[in-house]
Amino acid sequence: MAHPFFTVEMLPARHGDALWIEFGDAGRTRRILIDGGPLHAWPEFSARLDRLPAGDQRVELLVITHVDTDHIEGIVRLLALPRAKWPIEPMDIWFNGYRQIAAQTDLGGREGEFLSALIHRRAYDEWNHAFGGKAVVVPGKGALPRVALPDDRGMVLTLLSPDKAKLATMGRQWRKDVAQWELDPGDLDAAWVQLVDETKFHPGAELTLGPEDLTAQLRAQLKGTDASAANGSSIAFLAEYAGKSCLFLADAHMKTVCASIRRLLAPGQDRLRVDAVKMAHHGSRNNLTPEFMQLVDAEHFLFSSNGDKFKHPDAQAVEAVIRGARRKPTLWFNYRSPFNERWEADSRTAHATYATRYPPHGEAGIVLPLLA
Repeated sequence: MAHPFFTVEMLPARHGDALWIEFGDAGRTRRILIDGGPLHAWPEFSARLDRLPAGDQRVELLVITHVDTDHIEGIVRLLALPRAKWPIEPMDIWFNGYRQIAAQTDLGGREGEFLSALIHRRAYDEWNHAFGGKAVVVPGKGALPRVALPDDRGMVLTLLSPDKAKLATMGRQWRKDVAQWELDPGDLDAAWVQLVDETKFHPGAELTLGPEDLTAQLRAQLKGTDASAANGSSIAFLAEYAGKSCLFLADAHMKTVCASIRRLLAPGQDRLRVDAVKMAHHGSRNNLTPEFMQLVDAEHFLFSSNGDKFKHPDAQAVEAVIRGARRKPTLWFNYRSPFNERWEADSRTAHATYATRYPPHGEAGIVLPLLA
């Protein structure tokens, strides 16, 4: 492989996640997109997609990790465009809707309802293609699912989350919460009216779907969500390419992630050595455990948030990385904020035990070149 590269870009997604991964070699650039941030980050998100070269919009994989609005709204806005106007052309789309969880209907969470309807109508063949259209889920026994992206000469993804129990919890919560949207289960016509009314996702006349497009399968959609169950249902995975690796943890629960990591370890191995970790839940202290720090040996730790809603990252989580990392860690932030700048000064001292990386003053977003 001539001149391989592997970069991870944390886009300026405000308090949410939007990750742009590029890999390949001198002959070809491959791409993975993980989440799209909240709707108010759409201008920055869409501007990044618009920079793709003309005639080269292929994305090997689009991952919508779960249905929290700070991860999903930008993708709903993106897919609300007629497919001919999509700025990307995904080969596979990973998203667990209620259809995958309960094997009978399509949707979960209000934005999840919208997204599932859009994928069903516009990209059904690509929906969880690597999993045969079924749930992206870690089985209770046996080897963890490993997916080699087609025609990429080396990118392998190993699924870490969710497991079946987390998806089952999410399914129960959807059924419980559906009433808050004043919708009856299975009444997709009413759900569709709400999507059409939500013009923030399709300004002007962009949304071209209507009642005539509804199939029996689409009519069976409609469930709700809550944050805790949604986080547990996050799609998280290990990405490996050309000898470099990164854990992408979305908002996953650490118990599930750690259980999967232990299944990856060879006999006699007590830790997983990776190059980078995209921290779970924007660096929340509720999504980091001592067990994780013991199991993972990494150099780069990525925090995606401007802190404007939940004040992420939590100081306790950052301090845990600084104190608990097995190698001198480098902390990567996609914004400068009052909630992360406190670590810059000490990182510049002569005897610093960690390093920091921020965007230039007045800018947002940052790129980690794992291999360049």
